[in-house]
Amino acid sequence: MPATPRTVRRPRRYVARHWLLLMRPLLRYSSSRNAYVLRGVGRHVGPVLRVNRRMTSRARSFEGAERRGGARTA
Repeated sequence: MPATPRTVRRPRRYVARHWLLLMRPLLRYSSSRNAYVLRGVGRHVGPVLRVNRRMTSRARSFEGAERRGGARTA
């Protein structure tokens, strides 16, 4: 039986940067995926990990005017 290429993309999982640094000996960066995969077997199996950048944008404080309905003025 011939091996068929995988047609379903593996989902990307977003993890914190410090976890990627801790797992660095087990991972390699794949420029074609723009993500980290397991060394040795990452081409075919295993997780596809990306840096969770969504957390950093929310952590910044907003300096503009408050426009949400919850602020009351006296």
